[in-house]
Amino acid sequence: METKSAGPGAFARFDLNNVPSPCFVVDEVAVRRNLAMLKAVGDRSGAQVLLALKAFSMWSLADVVADYLDGVCASGLWEARLAREHYHGHLTTYSPAYKREDLPEILRLSDSVIFNAPRQIARFADVIAAARADGQVFDIGLRLNPEHSEAEVAKYDPCQLGSRLGFPVSQLRPEHLEGVDGLHVHALCEQGFEPLQRIWASLEPRLEGLLGGLKWLNLGGGHHITRADYDTDSLVALLARIAQRHGVQVYIEPGEAIALDAGILVGEILDTFDNGMAVAITDISATCHMPDVIEAPYRPAMLDEREAGVTVRIGGPSCLAGDIIGDYVFAAAPKAGTRIAFLDQAHYSMVKTNTFNGVPLPAIALWNSDSDVLKLIRQFDYTDFRDRLS
Repeated sequence: METKSAGPGAFARFDLNNVPSPCFVVDEVAVRRNLAMLKAVGDRSGAQVLLALKAFSMWSLADVVADYLDGVCASGLWEARLAREHYHGHLTTYSPAYKREDLPEILRLSDSVIFNAPRQIARFADVIAAARADGQVFDIGLRLNPEHSEAEVAKYDPCQLGSRLGFPVSQLRPEHLEGVDGLHVHALCEQGFEPLQRIWASLEPRLEGLLGGLKWLNLGGGHHITRADYDTDSLVALLARIAQRHGVQVYIEPGEAIALDAGILVGEILDTFDNGMAVAITDISATCHMPDVIEAPYRPAMLDEREAGVTVRIGGPSCLAGDIIGDYVFAAAPKAGTRIAFLDQAHYSMVKTNTFNGVPLPAIALWNSDSDVLKLIRQFDYTDFRDRLS
């Protein structure tokens, strides 16, 4: 996959030495800019816009998110708890499957609970009935697989053959919608408007006659709405048209779009040597801090990379041979102590960090690029590593 970074933006003037290393730095101004764009889409279309916590759950910005969006969506019990503890507004929870012991609390916390298949709804009918008898109010949703692939990479394609995500629309029957308040469709990954348009054009005829009794339609995430080339006018028109034609409340769940180009990951060169090419070891680990570099795979953009100069292979400090971030061009070979930063790391990277090999977690800092106020939100230590183990 190609990086979607639009460039350094305000981070071009950020002093990398002002934070510990490694450290995620999030620009509140950039987050607010993205949120304002998403709010405008919601206001113009009538759609409800939810933050996907799976992509960006920096809860120190929860009140900021509440200024713009209608709520959040969670992927299970722990994210649902986080949502109710720190965020505001509507909460939708979806998971491919639920544990029976978790479901009562999920139903209590959530405004909408989306199931992966009609069989799940039937299996948990007693839990749902008990929760409602206890006075809890929530909607039940069903995730559909539109069976229309648009994702660039198969492993990120919810519609791939054998997908575990969503009930195949070709199997959908009216009886499957008994007790269902809404449908959830998510088939995008870092994409523009045109793939969504094609998915809906494929799906809408197959839902003919089935949407009349529903209250809402959730078009999921993967919408790169805050990217400069996104066709927001067409998105607004489509969302409004769906709502008007089918009489449903439309939801979208952007995640990356909230934090697109809003954060960097700062690191430090620890050592350099030559092994057929220049090699540098940094305290940033692809394995531990940017796993999508390996999983996607993709090459993240580096701040101030040169067009010509010395090519250096940058890798992390773990023992994994594949802990390689990529090959980058410097004006001159970097020395130990040189600070570097990778762009567009606020979404997904931060939520996917781990402590494999005892590699420390990056600190988290919040920067305001207008006022230049910098706050160190969180630093991690040995106990964060130790207490995950036994």
